[in-house]
Amino acid sequence: MSALTARGTVARANDSGAFGGLPWTVLRLHRTALLLWGALLLAVVGTLIWMYAIGADARAGLSACATPATDTLPSCSDVEAINTDETYGIGIGLVDTALSYLTFPVAAWAGAALIGRELESGTAELAWTQSVTPVRWLTAKLAVPAALIATGTTLIVLLNVWARRDDNPDLVGDWYNPDVFLSTGPAAVAHVLAGLTLGALAGLVTRKALPAAGVAFAATLVLYNVVDWFRTSLWPTDTVTGRAALHLPRSSQVLEHGAVTTTGERIGNNLACVGYDNATDIKNCMARSGLSDFWATRHPESHFWPLQFMETGVLLAVAALSTAAAFRLLRRRTP
Repeated sequence: MSALTARGTVARANDSGAFGGLPWTVLRLHRTALLLWGALLLAVVGTLIWMYAIGADARAGLSACATPATDTLPSCSDVEAINTDETYGIGIGLVDTALSYLTFPVAAWAGAALIGRELESGTAELAWTQSVTPVRWLTAKLAVPAALIATGTTLIVLLNVWARRDDNPDLVGDWYNPDVFLSTGPAAVAHVLAGLTLGALAGLVTRKALPAAGVAFAATLVLYNVVDWFRTSLWPTDTVTGRAALHLPRSSQVLEHGAVTTTGERIGNNLACVGYDNATDIKNCMARSGLSDFWATRHPESHFWPLQFMETGVLLAVAALSTAAAFRLLRRRTP
């Protein structure tokens, strides 16, 4: 029965040449995944359009107020009665999380269903002998889902940025929050492409569906955590000195606070005098602690795009290397 099914798949690949050829065959073979991807896109697009529509009301729930109300400020009881801000924050947060972790199901699917299952069942080998070369087969297997996943992810990222409006961190989180960072730039697309290619490589290595899914998930998890750990090192930080280091804006991703003693020694991870607003209080704190200056290393908000581009480049390099490794392994295992 499996041989008949495989021959049927090959025959359809030959018959579909006038309507897309091998790429069309890949779409038909994985139509369930295609339908699920389309349904997910529709759900997320609908959610983001809804979030944009209620964005103004959500911001009203965080607006300044007065008790009693004045000509310029609404009543605090009216502001507190608005719960749209909670709905908005949850909706945006769910989309951020989904985008951030999309790479894991993509990797598992690529390893198990896209590559591993066909190698395990023998369908791929039959196709290689009767219709297409191994290189063409793998090219179609990678190119078709890569195009669909990259296009869909890009659409979601653009709509997510649009739905966030003025990026109020009280509603949508700070730009350097890992989920926020990944879901608002090209790094989201690069992550899923890296997951796809790692999954395909895992499928070629194991040649079995379930082991490939596990290996792909594990490899993607390692990549995700390594990139997350070293993200702040992908671009040079800024160093702020003096009293400005004690009062950095929320938009700055503060990596380390430090102080300089009266002897000239630099002390890292020192929060002495942080939070003092009055110049006299700061001066007294410095005298008590034997400090002469302060410093802080940070990523200002202007570093968002450099960090995005650097992370995207690293992930695309991983995708390119895993793709090259997959083709090399395929050539070694096939005549």
